[in-house]
Amino acid sequence: MYRTALRNVLAHKGRLLMTVLAVMLGTAFVAGTLVFTDTLGNALRSQSAKSYTDIAVTISDRSAVDRGYDLSGGSTTNPTLTESTRKAVALLPGAAEARGVVTGFAGIADRKGALIGDGFSTTGTNYVPGADGTDPRYPLVDGRGPRGSGEVALDVKTADKGGYKVGDTVRVAVNGPVMELKLTGTLHTNDPRVVSGGSLAAFDTATAQQLYLSPGRFAEIDVKGRPGADDRALLTAVRQAVPQDDSIEAKTGRELADEQDRMIQEGTKGMSGVLLGFAAIALFVGIFIIANTFTMLVAQRTKELALLRAVGANRRQVTLSVLVEALLVGLTASVAGLLAGIGIATGLRSLLNGPMEANLPDGPLVVAPSTVLVSVAIGVLVTVLAAWLPALRASRIAPVAAMSSVEQPATQKSLRVRNTIGLLFAAAGVGGLLAGAAGKEGKLVGAGAGALLIGVFVLTPLLARPLIALFAPLLRRLYGTPGKLARENAVRNPRRTAATASALTIGVTLITALTVIGASVNKAVDEETENDTKADYTVAMQNSSMLSPEVATQVARTPGVSAMSVVRTVLVGTGAGDAAGTGDRDDREVVTSVDAATIDQLATITVKAGSADALRRGELLVGSGTADRLRLKPGDPLAFTYPDGTKGSLTVGGVLEAGTALAGLVAPDSVVGPHAAPGTGPQKVLVKGVNGADAKLKQALRDATGGNPLIAVKGEKDIKAENRQLVTAVLNIMYGLLGMSVVIAVLGVVNTMAMSVFERRREIGMLRAIGLDRRGIGRMVRLESLMIALFGGVVGVLLGIVTAWAGTRTMADTFKGITTVVPPVQILGFLVAAAVIGLLAALWPARRAARMDILGAIKSE
Repeated sequence: MYRTALRNVLAHKGRLLMTVLAVMLGTAFVAGTLVFTDTLGNALRSQSAKSYTDIAVTISDRSAVDRGYDLSGGSTTNPTLTESTRKAVALLPGAAEARGVVTGFAGIADRKGALIGDGFSTTGTNYVPGADGTDPRYPLVDGRGPRGSGEVALDVKTADKGGYKVGDTVRVAVNGPVMELKLTGTLHTNDPRVVSGGSLAAFDTATAQQLYLSPGRFAEIDVKGRPGADDRALLTAVRQAVPQDDSIEAKTGRELADEQDRMIQEGTKGMSGVLLGFAAIALFVGIFIIANTFTMLVAQRTKELALLRAVGANRRQVTLSVLVEALLVGLTASVAGLLAGIGIATGLRSLLNGPMEANLPDGPLVVAPSTVLVSVAIGVLVTVLAAWLPALRASRIAPVAAMSSVEQPATQKSLRVRNTIGLLFAAAGVGGLLAGAAGKEGKLVGAGAGALLIGVFVLTPLLARPLIALFAPLLRRLYGTPGKLARENAVRNPRRTAATASALTIGVTLITALTVIGASVNKAVDEETENDTKADYTVAMQNSSMLSPEVATQVARTPGVSAMSVVRTVLVGTGAGDAAGTGDRDDREVVTSVDAATIDQLATITVKAGSADALRRGELLVGSGTADRLRLKPGDPLAFTYPDGTKGSLTVGGVLEAGTALAGLVAPDSVVGPHAAPGTGPQKVLVKGVNGADAKLKQALRDATGGNPLIAVKGEKDIKAENRQLVTAVLNIMYGLLGMSVVIAVLGVVNTMAMSVFERRREIGMLRAIGLDRRGIGRMVRLESLMIALFGGVVGVLLGIVTAWAGTRTMADTFKGITTVVPPVQILGFLVAAAVIGLLAALWPARRAARMDILGAIKSE
């Protein structure tokens, strides 16, 4: 039986080709994902390790780091790392050197004044020359390091992007005025933020301290150990010499490297999980193709299998023979998929580092033994499981009954059982979608969508005949006999048609759902921007840090500004208990402060309880969700402890409607602002112009803020475009990942049509003999493929819209007034794409059918 299985695989290798390709593509997706993430993780860990090669112990001042990156700002009463601390640490036993480090944001403008980089990886630091005048952390490429307040060094990639060379004047911005600095040198760095596409500006230490902290203060002290010194012993000595508290912490370089490794591992694990999810979709689509192929092979070999039964083979042997065929197919396809996956990983890294400029670190290709085992095992397992039911059907072929029948039709009992199971799954799926939509439970919606999809798959044979029948009048009118025959062929074997169409349905369902959800979110965000924000422009940092305190004054003095308001967020302590005195309230809350006199001109304030004028009276507005969480209502007092230690109390004057632009705790800036940490600026400034939004006002705001490349001036159109760009980018990534499943679905249509042509060769010969020409035969096959693809596309579109409707319901709390938007052009495009797929998939089978020899086809068994 095993020799028979091997001969069958070799005899039917042409018919199994598409199955092999489907398994290979799915396995390649899995292998490529594992190889790529392993390779990326290894490269990132290697790069990260270089940052800690010469560090025995690091002492970090988190409050200084926060201030350098403008996340909290202000001074601190805690112990700080100073020059005297650095000198004391350098004298400890086992310490060879102690280096003070200062870090923060630093935006570099190109020659047109635009920011280089994304704003979130724009890094500034201090250049610490050694005895030879160079900093070993940053090897020089050209020139020298900075030595005074008017100088700066840039990483070589940023200098190239900006078109700068040594001696040029560079515009650099931190949380203050834009500086015109002389470029003294270019350098290399292993900083992951910079390597991945950010920028690095290196100042002399005194300048960096002045910009980010205060004179003589460091954010970090890196200690280099003497040869042979024990890092743990040096850590103990450091902890004794430097007091440890909530802000200052000392760790060994090995501990920091291990922490970085864990973060990298978690990040690559998350990426791998997402990619493997799409690989699972591709393999799931492949299951339909594999099952369909083996079902058709079993049907075509009915007499052969019956003969095996007649000469003594039992059911178990017949089942095993089919499963062995599947095993051989799965093993061959999985090995090919593994090799293809390695190629995909290599190509993906080249693509990301090339045209897409992702700047991923270099490193050797990592093909772990686990990747090989998992990829091959998954491919084989999927293939064997998909062939299981066809193998069982093969074992049930009766020797005598099969001799006179090419294919045994499904019994009415089996069809009833199948339809009953499908109805139960579909009903459960609809119930899950409705319950999830009503309760805004995303997981329940996902489970319901999955159950509905399975139910529809099971019911597809029942749905195939009536849905395809809708095309019959049009086909008969346009194409005559070939159209009528195509319709009859498409519904002749509903199970086969269903399995072929279902592979395409999965991809269309997911793509449609993503598109509808994306369109719905875009519309909701656009409407929210239009309705809730009255401001013509928003002035904010591109890296989401705080603006300089002077920006608000600069904006207020700008010609053409009729109203403006700062939007400042401050972390405060609240009272130990609520109004009822239960004492179960969280004692830390974020307060958003705004200008009470002008905010109503810049944002829509809608209250469901209390007064919208509460801010003008010096009272507090509370978002609906926050009010429920803290059990607040109008008239309740709320005690505050401000960042400067001052205590106060505000009365709740109103509760805001859910989903408004302002949320949480909203207070007058005249009350909160004076108690914010010194040097703390607003998150953004809202601006309304005398003549509305116009280019003149926008340019005036840019000029007023000194042309700072880190400061963005955005109008309503800019915000909408930014939001749409984000949604579009996510959708494009999803489309690309789902593309593999669509390709596999296309292979399924090609496979079914090719095998169907082979199966009906005698019928095709008879049609030719009674007068149907080659063109008619080819047209019949193409129209049959077209109907199957359109059937799958229509079902997929309907399922996608229903799923998206339930999904958008779960976002009602996030996006106020969100409604399900079905973009007609894109949906029609998906159906047209399904039709094109059907026609393209039938080209080769139709050509083969049209060229079939008449007499040879009629004589075929």
